[in-house]
Amino acid sequence: MSDREFVYVIYIRATAEEVWRGLTDPELTRIYWMHENVSDWKAGSLWTHRRADASGTVDIVGEVVASEPPHRLVLTWSLPSEAGDAAKSSRVSFEVEPQAWPGGPWVRVRVLHTDLEPGSEMFESVSHGWPALMSGLKTLLERGAVKSV
Repeated sequence: MSDREFVYVIYIRATAEEVWRGLTDPELTRIYWMHENVSDWKAGSLWTHRRADASGTVDIVGEVVASEPPHRLVLTWSLPSEAGDAAKSSRVSFEVEPQAWPGGPWVRVRVLHTDLEPGSEMFESVSHGWPALMSGLKTLLERGAVKSV
């Protein structure tokens, strides 16, 4: 891992299809992410990361770079105010790989967030955010609920 990327890996007892839905279905993302990820999830399409509260504020915007359901999703990632600035845009890849373990199904989910500006607020945010979010997704899919803190 360099100072321009963040990598996180988690194993989830779920199918690849369930994880894909957990990443892309606004009804599920609002449960563990408190945001709705909204797109048609086709390469070249826009996507938004919209607060699930009454404000509907869009906090992150980007483009779907690659979409290979249910195994690979690649997105650009920008603050709305920086969406046109390539130097401020980063990229997130989700790789979902089924595992042949007993008691499955199991998947390995790798989150790779690259092209981050070193020392930026975004780098700090994703360094803490991805582990928390992926743990929330794991809990949601394995237990059917995300416990409140």
